[in-house]
Amino acid sequence: MNQLRVLTIVGTRPEIIRLSRIILRLEISNSIDHKLLHTGQNYDHELNEIFFKDLGLRNPDYLLKTAGSSFADTLSEILKQTDKLLDQIKPQAVIILGDTNSALTSILAKRKKIPIFHLEAGNRCFDERVPEEINRKIVDHISDINLTYSSIAREHLIREGIKSDRIIKIGSPMKEVLNAYSKKIAKSTILNKLGLKKEKYFVLSCHREENIDLNFQKVIKIIDSVSNHYKLPIIFSAHPRTKKKIESKKIKFDPLVKLIKPLGYVDYVNLQMNSNLVISDSGTISEESSILNFNAINLRESHERPEAMENPPLVMSGLNVERVIQSIDSVLETASNTPKLVRDYNEDTVSTKVERILLSYTDYVNRVVWQKES
Repeated sequence: MNQLRVLTIVGTRPEIIRLSRIILRLEISNSIDHKLLHTGQNYDHELNEIFFKDLGLRNPDYLLKTAGSSFADTLSEILKQTDKLLDQIKPQAVIILGDTNSALTSILAKRKKIPIFHLEAGNRCFDERVPEEINRKIVDHISDINLTYSSIAREHLIREGIKSDRIIKIGSPMKEVLNAYSKKIAKSTILNKLGLKKEKYFVLSCHREENIDLNFQKVIKIIDSVSNHYKLPIIFSAHPRTKKKIESKKIKFDPLVKLIKPLGYVDYVNLQMNSNLVISDSGTISEESSILNFNAINLRESHERPEAMENPPLVMSGLNVERVIQSIDSVLETASNTPKLVRDYNEDTVSTKVERILLSYTDYVNRVVWQKES
């Protein structure tokens, strides 16, 4: 029996995290021959080794070197090198997740008439100052099967003219991921290593282009104000982009702000769970704070997960210092031990769904879109 040749393309750590259980499911499937391509878009050897180990993943089949001095340089290398590999691997289906520059490799798959399955489809923040908003629109509209996390995302795609029979709501993969690694997360000793006490510190993460490149002085002002107001240690997990900016500007923080290099996944989740509050501009904060029920502030002026506000343990604060302090006070005052799980995040079989959708729709796309004979 010929197995279905599936290629998953990733380029950043959030993609690896979200796809981890799906990758492992496809690896053991008797019906699928799975290959993993890492474009090298956001690759740190030490940190990626930790991530793959934490998540129980083998190393990628293909690891590209694409980092350039500009967006154009990096993207051109991603496209050139991936194009050659697609001709070499000849996948029968491609999996893409989200809205990174690596997701734009879907353009190549489309030109080669390879069915594209896009996870995290339909997310919209309606703010084109956010680079990912441009990417996600492109990828959604050229993908063959769009897999959404929420009903809201599905409605976005339908309103944009994408056929409803090519949109499938599967829910967020994050609950399945967090459940799978819950024992390892619980055993983490990161608090001891950093000399922290449970609920006696804040966690800070900030890496988005619109915050670091366009609004960095506002972010620095927020960090200083939060530090002065709450008098608690702030553990600042600095993404390489952020660290480079801090060093180039020669910024000095209050002694309570402790700058650390990015942690492995297990340690970082444990750090978030045991904090008093997490301040972050990541996309994952909406899901993780809901599933794990920890206090959080989304340090953004727009976001693409409105479903996260249904029953939230978090607030989107924007970049106004006064509003950030008000948001933190509100979250801490209303904190509850009762889980506030968003409906679309209460799903723990996404990996199985994706496997079945691949097997169900690859031939369908070939037949209906490309009019190929079976």
